[in-house]
Amino acid sequence: MRVNGRIAALIELGAGFHPEITGRENIVINGIMLGLSKREIEKRFDASVEFSGIGEFIDQPVKTYSSGMYVRLGFAVAVHVDPEILLIDEVLAVGDEEFSQKCIAKIQEMKYRGVTLIFVTHQLDQVRNLCDRALWLDHGAAAAIGDPVRIVDDYLQAVSGSVGAAAPAGSVAGETPAPPKDEEERWGSGEVVLKRVALTDDKNRELVALGAGSAVAIEMDVEVRVPQDDFVFGVGIYHADGECVYGTNTDLEGLMPQHLDANGRVRFIMPSLDLVAGTYRIDAAVHTRNGRAFDYRRGVLRFVVGSRVHDIGVYRPKHQWKFEGGIAFREIDNLKRNVPASVVEALQATEKKKK
Repeated sequence: MRVNGRIAALIELGAGFHPEITGRENIVINGIMLGLSKREIEKRFDASVEFSGIGEFIDQPVKTYSSGMYVRLGFAVAVHVDPEILLIDEVLAVGDEEFSQKCIAKIQEMKYRGVTLIFVTHQLDQVRNLCDRALWLDHGAAAAIGDPVRIVDDYLQAVSGSVGAAAPAGSVAGETPAPPKDEEERWGSGEVVLKRVALTDDKNRELVALGAGSAVAIEMDVEVRVPQDDFVFGVGIYHADGECVYGTNTDLEGLMPQHLDANGRVRFIMPSLDLVAGTYRIDAAVHTRNGRAFDYRRGVLRFVVGSRVHDIGVYRPKHQWKFEGGIAFREIDNLKRNVPASVVEALQATEKKKK
């Protein structure tokens, strides 16, 4: 195996620390082992200690530290040596919630800087939220590799003993085939099925194009094949480039499941969908509270938002401009400017429906 770049690792609690010497001395030794000069270690020292939050204990022997303090010091050192590759093995399961959130925020920041992160864990929510790709190892062999949400669900299906879940459908000891970019991807046990998913307006008409700020609802027609008492309905809205615009589910919003024993319809109502002009997709799902999918439909719908204004980003809040003093503007109709034809058509179609 060939590796290009400095590697830092959190493989085991206290790995690389000498218990008889102080936290301060261990920071220096770890820095030397990772190839830093004395000046580089000194430059990073204060930031490492501040991040760890154990400054008052930094001159005590490491053998007196609790498991949480080990993690704090180890993680702080690993992320402040500026590695190109960071290996994290399960250690974020130890420690308090505040520090775990601090570590996750740091991991996200490192991702944005282009650091390669290898995250070994059984914490499935962190796999979904932190990882761009996931590898499921079964007795040392690769069971599947690919999208984290899909791989986590394959794993949950297998451990729950669901029919046909002993191995991921279509998977091999390598890459799980990905669908074409603009096609729906769908998986789950099939005990509950989303037969229809639609984006509708306030007159219950199905939409593929709408104006910014339109009142819409995501409708899901539910077919119950096996009655359930553990179920969650969720929706997600994504920009065409894959960026998550918004996602929620009934569990996050405090709706506790009671019974799901007959077919029905779920409506997620948005009085104003304030999105910037562009193309978006919708994901819809029904799953258990621990994330095992009954029916997960990724990219089930795609729609276009039209706007006369060329905003940047994805969200367009309600707003207005106000000026005082010697500041003046002349307002023009944006449709007379160089607006893409697809946006103009979407706007005109929406305005005709309103009339």
